[in-house]
Amino acid sequence: MSERATSRPLPAVADLYGDLETPPDTIWRDYVPGLMVTGFAALAAAYLSDHYGAPLTLMALLIGLALNFLNADPRLAPGLGFASRTLLRIGIVLVGLRVTFGQMIDLGPVALIAILLIVGLTLATGVLVARLFGFSAAFGTLAGGAVAICGASAAMAIATLLGERRIGQAQLALVLVGISAMSSLAMFVYPIIAHQLNLGDVSAGFLIGAAIHDVAQALGAGYSFSQYAGETAAIVKLARVALLAPVLAIVAMFFPQDGVKGVGVAALPWFVIGFFALAAVNSIGVIPAAVASLAQTGTAALLACAVTATGIRSPMNSLLGSGAKPLLVIIAATLVALGLSALAATVLIER
Repeated sequence: MSERATSRPLPAVADLYGDLETPPDTIWRDYVPGLMVTGFAALAAAYLSDHYGAPLTLMALLIGLALNFLNADPRLAPGLGFASRTLLRIGIVLVGLRVTFGQMIDLGPVALIAILLIVGLTLATGVLVARLFGFSAAFGTLAGGAVAICGASAAMAIATLLGERRIGQAQLALVLVGISAMSSLAMFVYPIIAHQLNLGDVSAGFLIGAAIHDVAQALGAGYSFSQYAGETAAIVKLARVALLAPVLAIVAMFFPQDGVKGVGVAALPWFVIGFFALAAVNSIGVIPAAVASLAQTGTAALLACAVTATGIRSPMNSLLGSGAKPLLVIIAATLVALGLSALAATVLIER
């Protein structure tokens, strides 16, 4: 077996920005095994969803987690990475054909202010709890920022900005593992919490979109609640993703770069631009019903594949030897994000 095939990347889930790229010598055949496994698993999830009336994304997640042992096979890594990264991005863009600017406006300025506060306070919680347990403010910024914005992608962007002098590879890997596990758990638990709080579609979508770490899990959890909740969760979650650029600018002010070149404020990612572009076109009302229906089917299929691959790639076993204290920083930030999101959804958004 080649050295390329046996090398393992850092554990990651929903790598939206392509921060964790596959090796440059990867060819198209390398993607086939992982994509085949993902496709068959997603088809099984679709069968169970249709046969038992369960949400497709929930079935996809459960089957993916059941196949988590396959993550140890390096032959599947390129295809699984493509499914959880590229297919997810395309699916997010197509979600734009299912929402309109009218839905975004319906959230109102109160929702936007709430999102800003949730992101800021979650990031601050990461820093404060990290210092409480004897870790550096940089580690707290990394953990809190990953929870507050968009999981693994935010962690990679922030770690690159902080530099290896402040954040080592072991710390980064630990945050990626913790974020992956907490995000997968949140995808299953948060819709249940929304039901227990008797939230409507809009408020449930806000809670899920404002609290879950990674985009794949946020969309999966939203659509498992209802279609309209999924659309709302997409809007709220992508608003958080768009905050990555200003957050990186703030982090750069507090942690000046020491000899790190070529790191700047991230531009708005293309999938966010594509999402809002298609939403704008859909708001005009020029999308034929047949195209919208096809896009809805395609979105469901792509997200099912992405969520399935996400479940397979979730590095649950790696948490066993990581120790408790670093994970407590991630857990604390996660609970703050959940509490603030639930408060905003019940007090400000619910109507």
